[in-house]
Amino acid sequence: MSVKAEAFCPAGVGNIGVGFDLLGHTFDGPGDRAVVRRVDRPGVRLLAIHGDAHGAQTLPMEPARNTAGRTLQSLLQATGASHGFEIELHKGIPLGSGLGGSAASAVAAGVAGNALLDSPLPREALYPHALAGEAVATDSVQGDNVGPMLVGGVALATPGRLLRLQAPEIWSAVVHPHFVLETRSARAVLTEPYPLADVVRHGTHLALFLTGLARGDLELVAAGLRDVLVEPRRAALVPGFAQVKVAALDHGALGASLSGAGPSVFGWFATREAATRALVAMRGAFAVAGLESEGWVGQVNGPRAELLSIE
Repeated sequence: MSVKAEAFCPAGVGNIGVGFDLLGHTFDGPGDRAVVRRVDRPGVRLLAIHGDAHGAQTLPMEPARNTAGRTLQSLLQATGASHGFEIELHKGIPLGSGLGGSAASAVAAGVAGNALLDSPLPREALYPHALAGEAVATDSVQGDNVGPMLVGGVALATPGRLLRLQAPEIWSAVVHPHFVLETRSARAVLTEPYPLADVVRHGTHLALFLTGLARGDLELVAAGLRDVLVEPRRAALVPGFAQVKVAALDHGALGASLSGAGPSVFGWFATREAATRALVAMRGAFAVAGLESEGWVGQVNGPRAELLSIE
């Protein structure tokens, strides 16, 4: 019987601009690791949180308030397991970055813990447990980060369904400024009602975007990758956002927007070369706004969370 498993979960781009709380994709960049041990004592214990990612040491140690701990609690309860789990987290994704750090911890823990069950669940069956974990960080249930982290690539994640979507070869440039924006604060600016005309425009863009992905039509993808609902209300929360977006578009982006709740910004590009050039310009725009940054270029058909070891 295996008693210890380690899993890695990559960072992600939540929402992809037009797909608020519904769409997301992973990319090859930073990530979180979870080391989970199976123990005879029932329940879940969080032993330590490691890493130099900003804010890692402020995360709650109580399992019910930690995304990784809550995910494993949900998994144990659903499977009726009599044993328990101990967890160590290694944070590689900064808190409040818009790169899915809370989700990555949940998914990494779920994948590792699942491997130690007497009868491990299929990958998609981990989705509701990861959702339960993510909810303790966001006070809401949305799968735009945990969904693609579980299945890889671009995913459509509703509260009840998780689908990996077909996507052509598209490259993403993601820039993370050294600035913290808490998800709860970013969601607070969205509470006021939206005019019906804006909702219709949003639905049009979403339909064009999804159709473009399915057909491999980059012109349709570009026509749809325009967020008229969430981005306008959140843009002012991120210093230099407007200039960073212009830098991406000026370098050939199909579209660009906030990654998740921000402050990270992403752009989609037809080629790796275009994404690489744009990354330099996007970081330069943040520098003009007084923010240091780091960035990555990778395919939107990115990796999923995977086991690193089991023993």
